Amino acid sequence: MLLCQYLSPSVSLAISIKLLKPASSNMAAPIAPLVSWRYLLTVCRSWRSLHYSAQCAQLARRPVPSLWRTAAAPISQLAESSVSSYEINSNSQVFKECTGPLQHYDLLVKECVLRKDEHQRRVMQQLQSLHEALRGYTNESKGILSKLFTRRKTQKGLYVFGDVGTGKTMVMDMFFAHVEVEQKKRVHFHGFMLDVHERIHRLKKTLPKRKAGFMAKTYDPIAPIAEEISDEACLLCFDEFQVTDIADAMILKQLFENLFKNGVVVVATSNRPPEDLYKNGLQRVNFVPFIAVLKEYCNTAQLDSGIDYRKRVLSAASKIYFLTSEADVETVMDKLFDELAEKQNDVTRPRILKVQGRELKLSKACGSIADCTFEELCDRPVGASDYLEMCKKFDTVFIRHIPQLNMTKRSQARRFITLIDAFYDHKVRVVCSAETPLQSLFMQKLKDSVDVESRILLDDLEINQEVSEELSMFTGEEEIFAFQRTLSRLTEMQTDQYWRDGDRSQK
Repeated sequence: MLLCQYLSPSVSLAISIKLLKPASSNMAAPIAPLVSWRYLLTVCRSWRSLHYSAQCAQLARRPVPSLWRTAAAPISQLAESSVSSYEINSNSQVFKECTGPLQHYDLLVKECVLRKDEHQRRVMQQLQSLHEALRGYTNESKGILSKLFTRRKTQKGLYVFGDVGTGKTMVMDMFFAHVEVEQKKRVHFHGFMLDVHERIHRLKKTLPKRKAGFMAKTYDPIAPIAEEISDEACLLCFDEFQVTDIADAMILKQLFENLFKNGVVVVATSNRPPEDLYKNGLQRVNFVPFIAVLKEYCNTAQLDSGIDYRKRVLSAASKIYFLTSEADVETVMDKLFDELAEKQNDVTRPRILKVQGRELKLSKACGSIADCTFEELCDRPVGASDYLEMCKKFDTVFIRHIPQLNMTKRSQARRFITLIDAFYDHKVRVVCSAETPLQSLFMQKLKDSVDVESRILLDDLEINQEVSEELSMFTGEEEIFAFQRTLSRLTEMQTDQYWRDGDRSQK
């Protein structure tokens, strides 16, 4: 009777007969009632789970945008980043000669494209083992009964952590290029979480309005969102796994627990070991259980050779980082912009980009080149979705008048970190002018100075000064840590190779 609440009469009867019917005509009696009752309860609970998912799907008047679907929202389309390095590109001859990421790496070392690094090779060996284990892997169940009664055995992924510039992204991209999995996606973690929040928002908008006088049950959208993502990819490769947002921190455990149980394999790179994620963050006690989930489903590997390879390949390109104190710097940058603009099939004009129903106004652009000031990009209330839209439209961006950043300009510093992360991940070229040399661009504030923004937040949260000194959002620890990555990336962005890789006119 309980089962019939969720199945049609014909299906319910068929399953009941099948469960209670003897396996052979020679059997003296049917299976024990207690066993069949427990089995029916298992079927019922499984079916309720599917029934719930089906109800959620029916609620949607329009589909929630997929992270990688062609018709998805702009932010979703931009979350995925391409593997564009010439050493890893699947069209290259080197790639075609290799059967896996480890052989590819060894060949690049032999050809002197890469410097031999035992730390990198040890990680490549682990990625090679994962590559072999995932050959032909899928998280799709063959049938409805298989989906109901078979528990997926998820292959363990890999979490690679280490200092900036040690080659974490390179080894992951090499693995991603070779791994023989049909449904695989490589995304920047920041873009992935933006898309998750967008999905949650859209799904909640489709729910029926609560009627006056009735208490509606709390709706949890995480499970159906995880199911959608699991249907789209069984292998997710995340670059720059970093948790700084409390909204992300509060949903990560449930989100990834569902992804892992749905058979999704995760490979990630990060500057921090799992234990240090969201270190000293607000309400971290609620985040800590996620670390155990991550370590249960992912092996960890440290890649920390102590060498920042980005700084070893200093630019032989034309100068693209200027000091505002230099003579005629504005004229020089204007001339460089004009030279690049001559190759564009467009006129120099203001541009307005549409971002999630909002407008991002840029005062000067020509084709795929934008000429912006730091104030335009980081002093205004803009964020990752705006920067990702710029990555889609432009391959070269001028950033003028970058001030020396410190913790009294925390919001601007965070936006600048996010901006450079997005540009670097999408191979957008930058030309900068700044008040200070690159290595002096970020200065930690004095410990006893608290900016107005932080004081207001401290008062609102009723947090005293002593407690605030332990929280990373007030000490600036996360910003200081992330800015090391930003400086390293800005250094690499000045190289010839990066400049060539970012030229979309050649693709």
